Amino acid sequence: MRRQTATCGVHPAGSSRSLRLDPLSLPVRFDAHDPRADGHVRQIELHRERVVLRRAVRGMQMAINVRVADFTGVALRGNDEAQTLVLVHRDPSLSIPLLISTDADEIAQAWAIWSEIFALPQLDEGARKPAPRRRRANAIRARRPKFLMRRRTAMARELSVHRGEREIIARN
Repeated sequence: MRRQTATCGVHPAGSSRSLRLDPLSLPVRFDAHDPRADGHVRQIELHRERVVLRRAVRGMQMAINVRVADFTGVALRGNDEAQTLVLVHRDPSLSIPLLISTDADEIAQAWAIWSEIFALPQLDEGARKPAPRRRRANAIRARRPKFLMRRRTAMARELSVHRGEREIIARN
């Protein structure tokens, strides 16, 4: 199995207008632009089942391991002159550029290949609507009857206050 690195012909993202990763020769290691990292560069290892992001922030080294199944899909972003193929995550800082090109045929072919390799849907960024929020699994819901879950909290009624009256207190 052959590895691609930043020194073997793959241009780091941000240093050039063209980024071409070969989807058929995974795992791939390359550098990408990260505005929050030290030196504005992060290192990405892309495998078939996981992605490892390595960067340093204020001198602290970190490695983030994300499963490919946690990504939303493969999306096409950009304008007419240069389009980018991106592996999209819910957290925008974890999204990964896969291809930057001006050739529409190349991008369409790569889009289908990347989507098939990762078993993720092809997303159209312009027409994409946000996914509906998923309901959280609630541990209490399984233990309590539904009518108790629907019950509203009681409204605290105001108690009458009697001022200037003598109180009768019974002490035992």
